[in-house]
Amino acid sequence: MDSLPLTLLDAALRGTLVALLVLLALVLLRERPHLPVAQAAAALALGLCVQVVSSTPLFEARVPGVWQAQWVAISVGNAVLFWVFAQALFDDEFSWRPLHVVAWLMVAALSGFNCAVMAHSASSFAPFTFGLQRLVPLLFAALAAWAAASQWRADLVEGRRRLRAFTVTTGVVYTLATLVARLGSPLGQLTGATAMADVLILLVIVAVIGWRLLGLGIEGSRLFAPAPGVVVPEEAADTDLPARAPTPAPPAAPDPAEDRLAAALQHAMAEERLYRSEDLGLASLAARLAVPEYRLRRLINQRLGHRNFNAFVNGFRLADARNALADPALSDTPVLTIALDAGFQSIGPFNRAFKAATGLTPTEFRRQKLAVS
Repeated sequence: MDSLPLTLLDAALRGTLVALLVLLALVLLRERPHLPVAQAAAALALGLCVQVVSSTPLFEARVPGVWQAQWVAISVGNAVLFWVFAQALFDDEFSWRPLHVVAWLMVAALSGFNCAVMAHSASSFAPFTFGLQRLVPLLFAALAAWAAASQWRADLVEGRRRLRAFTVTTGVVYTLATLVARLGSPLGQLTGATAMADVLILLVIVAVIGWRLLGLGIEGSRLFAPAPGVVVPEEAADTDLPARAPTPAPPAAPDPAEDRLAAALQHAMAEERLYRSEDLGLASLAARLAVPEYRLRRLINQRLGHRNFNAFVNGFRLADARNALADPALSDTPVLTIALDAGFQSIGPFNRAFKAATGLTPTEFRRQKLAVS
């Protein structure tokens, strides 16, 4: 039996972690209730509260398996919520889909069934169902890592780039360590120092991510994307350049080198129309301008107010497409041709980006503009 001091310390750590998770969920839902990343983070925080309580050694040892089933279902389902959270945090265009709910329900149903029925069953299917349950954390940890690692180079928010590395590393390592510890313990239950180490590691991870999400660290407020579905004002559709996000206040002492880089960037995009190249990336554009990537990234993010390089480039492409769609001389040109000429690789992403930016499909936009002219 665990010593009393160890039990009390374990309880104190779990109480602190639960309080932090509840606080994080409440603040996110109060401050940014409409943002998918806040919703996903709050759901994961509440799910982790259940996991922290249900993984207490005393709870696992004393509560009958059938009563633990719903707790276990939610705890294992946190692997899905972590994947959703990673997507929402690192993809500015993320939106909830039925797939997310279905995946969580399937994982929760499987783990709940295993705990309530298969745990004490002699069924030949038990090794198979428990094997699937053990694969769930690995699968969704890999998916979360992919969500964080994809488009790494295109992310312009330096604080979020660091958070990507932290999320990938700690999320995958914690998942693997927990799985190995449970496989190596009697009945898959953590006890004593192992259980306390588990909650202590989770407390550190949650504290760091919570610090960043609540904007307490440097650039913390930049980690959140603006609410999706913002419609570009009509007057912006008639300009040659894309509408820009609110530009931060300029520094007190202007930097001549940054001014020259900004002018060179504007010339490359607006005059040379480099955005029409399908394979234009941050690295190739930085090489074209003969500057390090970090300087170009900082300029586009901090001076021009953009969070993602691809979104920055697509702004020019959409402006080009809007001008072409509104041109009576191009009224017979197919929408696909206009999209490809502007730099988009296919019609699907173009249609979605155009509708998100203007509130209209390309065909509707063209019809309105040509009717006026």
